[in-house]
Amino acid sequence: MKFEVLKRSHLKRNIIIGVIVIAAISALVLNYTRAKYRTAESMPLINGTINYDLADLNTVAVYIEDETATDGYAKADTIPTSGYTFNEEMSYCSIDGNRDDSITLSYDMMMQALSVTPLTTKGTKCYLYFDEQPAIKDTLLAYYPTVLTRSDFSTTVTDTTTGTIYKSADESQYDNDGEVYYFAGNPTDNWVSFAGYYWRIIRVNGDGTIRLIYNGTNIETIYLQSTASSSVFNSSYDNNAHVGYMYTIEELHGIKTSSTVKGILDTWYINNLLNYGKVIDDNAGFCGDRTPYSGTGIGSGTNLTYYEAYNRLYTNKEPTYSCSNNNDLYTASSSNKGNKALTYPVGLITADEVAYAGGVYGSNNINFYLYSEPAYWTMTPSNCMITSSVFYVTSYGNINPSTVNTSYILRPVINLKADVTISSGNGTSTQPFVIATS
Repeated sequence: MKFEVLKRSHLKRNIIIGVIVIAAISALVLNYTRAKYRTAESMPLINGTINYDLADLNTVAVYIEDETATDGYAKADTIPTSGYTFNEEMSYCSIDGNRDDSITLSYDMMMQALSVTPLTTKGTKCYLYFDEQPAIKDTLLAYYPTVLTRSDFSTTVTDTTTGTIYKSADESQYDNDGEVYYFAGNPTDNWVSFAGYYWRIIRVNGDGTIRLIYNGTNIETIYLQSTASSSVFNSSYDNNAHVGYMYTIEELHGIKTSSTVKGILDTWYINNLLNYGKVIDDNAGFCGDRTPYSGTGIGSGTNLTYYEAYNRLYTNKEPTYSCSNNNDLYTASSSNKGNKALTYPVGLITADEVAYAGGVYGSNNINFYLYSEPAYWTMTPSNCMITSSVFYVTSYGNINPSTVNTSYILRPVINLKADVTISSGNGTSTQPFVIATS
């Protein structure tokens, strides 16, 4: 009797175990079926991700805008990650070779994720079209119907130059990458809103990037708000080396030690712009030209030295955008040019850029867009006569040299990538160009 009871007990236990196993298998099958046919899933798609309702999407064809192609688009092997926008109107899906306009396509360029809705039929193939994103240079130039050139830089420019942009008169006015477009005088339409601050556009660089100078937290142009407390350019001043944004004692173009202003600007960048790396260019540089003027000192020690900018701006009145020495072109470590000495892509305006904008050595100008009541530093060396001197813009709007141990405010300068977009605005102070950051 005890044996029979034990047998029944074993049988009951086996039945229960069997039911549990069958239930578990059924649950797995059901969950797999639901995941496959009822919920959206993701799978790798070249450089991105595709969201879909069925797991049997056959293929995706990618076409990018190409002027040389017969129909304006060339087939590509990968989805572009930048420089293009998704053409939702042209993109479509077909089922067994027949176009199905009930299927909606969208593509997130930032997340690189394709959404196909709905996708319920096997044999579906989708064709994605991408258009070249207009460079910000082309977008900007469309706002300025008047394009002028300048050859005389001996007098200040005070005219209201709204709707006007200047360009290089010839190759002598190019920067290291090519033709430059710049603002001069008193334009009212080169304002930019970016990263919570107001900026003014200095120029379109030769590589198509856009150079901006900090203009504070509001649109007040008479008394510019400082980015930080006023600062000396360098705390040491008894050596030619101290005219450098970076310097090495007894080396004309050394980059071993950071200047005082560089340290402050780096900290400001970390605190305010570090999260905007997707739109801030790290290839363009900032020129701190330390080339000695012929016939003066050799630019080291305490030798009496005048630098080329002094000759350009004081004697000849011929500014330049070009940086003559590669080690004086301060660029980020990831750049393909310059000294690659910067950790963060931020610098100061050059005295030459101020001259192009309408400033003149020794002449007051309170009617051009780079004027501000507090005086501010440039990064252009002037001379060394016992003490080192760098050019600054005075509170009267003229360009003058000052010993590096004097305090003036700092106006950070950055470059925006050539493929950034303007999301809104017309460049005026009340409707500044707003830079898309996502």
